[in-house]
Parts: sequence; C-alpha cells; structure tokens
Amino acid sequence: MRALLVVNPAATTTSVRTREVLTHALASELKLEVAATEYRGHARELARRAAEQGSVEAVIALGGDGTVNEVVNGLLEHGPDPDRLPRLAVVPGGSTNVFARALGMPNDVVEATGALLDALRTGSERLIGLGHASGPADSLDAEVPGRWFTFCAGLGFDAGVVGRVEAQRARGKRSTHALYVRQTMRQFLGGGRRSRGTISVERPGEEPVTGLVMTIVCNTNPWTYLGNRPVYPVPGASFDSALDVMGLTSLSPTALTRYGTQLLRSTPERGVHGKHALSLHDVALFTLRSTEPLPFQLDGDHLGVRTAVTFSGVARALRVIV
Repeated sequence: MRALLVVNPAATTTSVRTREVLTHALASELKLEVAATEYRGHARELARRAAEQGSVEAVIALGGDGTVNEVVNGLLEHGPDPDRLPRLAVVPGGSTNVFARALGMPNDVVEATGALLDALRTGSERLIGLGHASGPADSLDAEVPGRWFTFCAGLGFDAGVVGRVEAQRARGKRSTHALYVRQTMRQFLGGGRRSRGTISVERPGEEPVTGLVMTIVCNTNPWTYLGNRPVYPVPGASFDSALDVMGLTSLSPTALTRYGTQLLRSTPERGVHGKHALSLHDVALFTLRSTEPLPFQLDGDHLGVRTAVTFSGVARALRVIV
C-alpha cells in the first residue's frame, strides 16, 4: 500500500528519535512518503494534494487532534467519497488524542504504531460518520468556509477555555491538564453571562430551544479526557449515528458545581442531566444561534467568534484504518 505520513514536528509527546523509529517501522509495511508540516494548515494542504492526485491509498496523521482535523479536511476538500478517497490512519502524538482513543487506539505512540501495523496486515478498517459546521446563509457568518470535525465542537464556554489555552501555549506554556483547569476557572470568572444565555438551538420541524449559555456538539464519545478519565456529557454519541448536543441554561456557581461533578462522574450510560441541562441525540441537522458573538471551537481548535453555525452529521463519510 502506498501511504503518506504527515508528521507534526511540534507534536507534544514525540521526540525526533521516536518519530524516526516509527517511520522506519511503517516503511517496513508500506511504500511510505513522509512529509513534515511547517505551518498551520500545512497538513490540510498535504492531504488535499494526496487526495486530488490519487497518489496514495492511505494518509497517516502523526500528531494531535489538530493535525488529524487538518488531514481530514484536506481529504474531504471536495466532499466525502470513501470508496475513492485515501483511508485515514492516526498515530497519536498530542497531549490528549481524543479521536485516536475514541477509535480504540492506544494512547502511547509506540503501542499505537504496533496496533496500526496489525490493522494494516489484517486489512482492518471501518467507515465512520463525521460532523460538518458552516455559516448559515442568513447570518453574519454566511461567508465562513465550512469545516469538518471528527469528535466535537463547541459554541460558548468550552470554546472560550480552548481559546485561553491556545493563548497560553502561544506564550510558551505546555499543554497540560492543569493548564486546562486553570483556564476553565478564569473563563468562568471572566467569561461574561452565567445565566439568561444567548444561544438557541434550531431544528427543522421543531420549536427552538432558547436561553442556553453554552453548547457542546459531539460526534462520538468520549468528549474529552481528564488524564486517563474519559468524560461523557452525552453518552449516546457515536461515530455510527448523527450528532449529539449538550447545552446548559445556567453556569451559576451552583450549576457549575453540579454539572461539573456530573461530568467528572459521567459514564457511557449517564451524562449531564437536570433542569438546566439540554441533551439531544442523533440529530442530523441543526443550527446554533447567538444574539452576541461567542467563541467557537472544532476538535479543540479555537476558530474565533461566531453568531451562528449550522451543523450536519454525515454518515459513513470516511474510511479509517483501525
């Protein structure tokens, strides 16, 4: 099999030596081309070029969730076509690696390489659904290009936390769980509205749900990890269904304590619930609107602020080696 290995040299959990060893291991099973990313968006360009030229049967992303997201968007530049497009494979190299772990891959880069080699030898792969986000035609964000995501999106509070973390990383801070906890508290203290939310959820044929202060969109479970602990805000989310939505109508200190505790104790069967919580399962099409611009993130990548985003869940969009 011909394959392109897209390497993020800045991946937080891999060294030069580790990358050399796993590249050699993959090259023993594949006709391998290796390309290192040089700037933000480069992984997307490399994957798009590989898909358009038809030069490989697989594109392997070595990096974190941001690298994976770029590769996926490059592969699907012209839309899903799993029977024609290269397969995706992932070797986790980031700090959290939600997508790879949701697929059942080991979080250790060496163990994950071994698992990938086994999958290549046996031809093990699966078709997964993806999420897509775009600006509604009747909104201020109509001209924002659409973008695919693999495991989550957020409008409001969680996206604000992601933006704060990215700002700290730009100043040289390491991406750690302690950093996320600190920025979560700072977002809570300085993030504005905690009640009487500005977000509404609009679905075809349904009455809008209004007054949300934050929203999380999940394409699979878990939503994220705290260390090795998976977090399940909406337990029904799956690569084999459309999208799930969790929203809150209050982020008062009492509500934050209650729902934060529920997240920490969440399981594959029980997520966030209560009078201030909204949970929607297997929704194929919906729009989030806000009366004021709010932070927006996809797959843990902060994308600025938005006033409206239309989401769609696309089944069997991508073939993954796993």
